[in-house]
Amino acid sequence: MTDSPVLVITALGDVTADLVLSELYGRGVPAVRLDPAIDFPEPARMSARVGEATFTGDLTTATRHVELSAVRSVYWRRPTPYGDPRQAEGPEQRFMIEQARAGFTGMLTTLPGVLHVNHPIRNRAADYKLAQLDTAARLGLAVPETLITNVPEDARKFTAEHPSVIYKPVHGVHLAGEDGRNRTIWVRPVHADELDDSIALCPHLFQACVPKIADVRLAAVGDELFATRIDTDGDHVDWRQDQRLITCSPMPIPCAVREAVRSYLHAFGLTFGAFDFALDEGGRWWFLECNPNGQWAFVNEPTIRAIASALADTLQKGAPA
Repeated sequence: MTDSPVLVITALGDVTADLVLSELYGRGVPAVRLDPAIDFPEPARMSARVGEATFTGDLTTATRHVELSAVRSVYWRRPTPYGDPRQAEGPEQRFMIEQARAGFTGMLTTLPGVLHVNHPIRNRAADYKLAQLDTAARLGLAVPETLITNVPEDARKFTAEHPSVIYKPVHGVHLAGEDGRNRTIWVRPVHADELDDSIALCPHLFQACVPKIADVRLAAVGDELFATRIDTDGDHVDWRQDQRLITCSPMPIPCAVREAVRSYLHAFGLTFGAFDFALDEGGRWWFLECNPNGQWAFVNEPTIRAIASALADTLQKGAPA
């Protein structure tokens, strides 16, 4: 299996993937980087065959040739999204986009006996906020009171019932500004008198604000868990808004949280997850969300190295025999 490659599916410039690739290369594990929406149909090419025999095929990139049956694992990071067929110039281009999405992604997700970290279908299922919060609560994690609604009256009533309420998008989204640069909608406090009837246009997420003293980012790689305490210089609800103001340090994980996090991964069929918690004054960990493909390359250096090593271990071993 020493010659069996790891496929790393991500866009160019992905620093997180670079760390894992570097670790794999250092161990002599062959790894092939691929960005399907960009690399296909040129310079990459693919043929896959299935019938009476086992799944076979070939993948050729600008620099490598891979037998699909030899792939040991797939690290599914953050590939470039395919184009929007609705904005394509004509029916032929729309056809090509949809066929590329189904054909190339279908091949990469169907490789038999291969470990995916994580399988994109598992990522998608685990990306819904309501499913995350409900699962976490059922597993015994503390979850703030949360409302997802597009009913203005319900939103106003919820914000009036709690001393402090925050708003966040139901799903993370980047919006292009007039200058073409992406804008992010950050978590922020919200008050009942701010809420107008435009809420009816789409669902919104409102959540009772936890009186936190710090945040926690917990990266889970199978059974290995790595927790980082995030302290922010100043009063900022969303530490991601300006990472120059944060300080990261490793911290121990309560046993109950450990068990719940492992059960959470199992519930969604995940190998990896990036969990966000709020830490209150009494030391209680409040579950906020889990990004099944979240970032971790911004934390303290020893933890970064440990996570990269754990991911490389997992990808190197591949699926259990």
